[in-house]
Amino acid sequence: MGESHGLPVGEIAPAHRFDIARLGDYLVAHLPGYAGDLVVQQFQGGASNPTFLLSARMAHGMAKFVMRKKPPGPLLPSAHQVDREFRIMQALRDTPVPVPGVHFLCEDDSVIGTAFYVMDFVPGRIIFDATLPGLANEDRGAVYNSFGETLAALHQVDYAAVGLAGLAPQGDYIARQLRRFIKQYRAAETETIADMEILIRELPGCVPPDRRIAIVHGDFKLGNMVIHPSEPRLAAVLDWELATIGDPLADLAFSVLPWHRGIGGKGALTADSVATGIPTESAYIGAYCRRTGRDHIDGWNFYLAFALFRLASIMQGVYRRVLSGTVASDFEAVNTAPALAAQGLALLHGPSRISLD
Repeated sequence: MGESHGLPVGEIAPAHRFDIARLGDYLVAHLPGYAGDLVVQQFQGGASNPTFLLSARMAHGMAKFVMRKKPPGPLLPSAHQVDREFRIMQALRDTPVPVPGVHFLCEDDSVIGTAFYVMDFVPGRIIFDATLPGLANEDRGAVYNSFGETLAALHQVDYAAVGLAGLAPQGDYIARQLRRFIKQYRAAETETIADMEILIRELPGCVPPDRRIAIVHGDFKLGNMVIHPSEPRLAAVLDWELATIGDPLADLAFSVLPWHRGIGGKGALTADSVATGIPTESAYIGAYCRRTGRDHIDGWNFYLAFALFRLASIMQGVYRRVLSGTVASDFEAVNTAPALAAQGLALLHGPSRISLD
């Protein structure tokens, strides 16, 4: 098994296998310069759209690309939208937001069984642990500065000017998101989670008024960033399937979850993290506000609870797919949705957590 992007790559999981020769034939017609010798490996880890490293001979020599496809089998409504990912990265290519270059989208299921797209391979590191182990203190601070700077840059993009005005349907973003994630949660439900039921009832009545509108990533976390191979900055933002036009504070709240809990089994940030070069949550939020022209945030506890509710719904879907055997990774058959819902409910009714530095 090899390693790329800081992620291991290996053989294609049985559930995700497809006709590689047929893919090669498709590349001849749709990837300029493709000359054959295609080798396909699957990135290990992750629980959303299966992702593959393509190594191929091109007219200018050997090159690497990345392919993202929908998973096989029945899918939850509005999930795994690789076409959406492709369109958004294509629109953002000339903005300050670093994204891989995209080459083509194939929506013909007869090629490899599901829709897929191909993008550039961006060399670098993907670090899931929010404590950034192995980095020098000054590099940890620089990575978090780049992380926050990139999120602010995304929220400052003129979505109409880049052709994304029609990305989201009409109507309030938070209301749409609540409907969507309640529907996805119900479709993946395996048990009754009392705290999720309370959040479903109470979140709609806690939505703050007077909210801004921007492009939102929807899953803005370190694990979806490629960090430059040798410099402490983001080289690319990945995994755009949840992106839409909506409330940027929902993105900000999701991005600060490491200060509240471990993500994916990795350590949470604490007061002691400052000594390692990582900013406090308040400093991180304060820098974001300065970059986006805000002097305060209303309803911060709602946004944190909403972020945890969304994550609980997502992890319920992951758990359901683990049980069905369609997740090609080492995810344990443990449902984390109950703990996420409990934490979200506690934050929703807890003391204010916002204090800008």
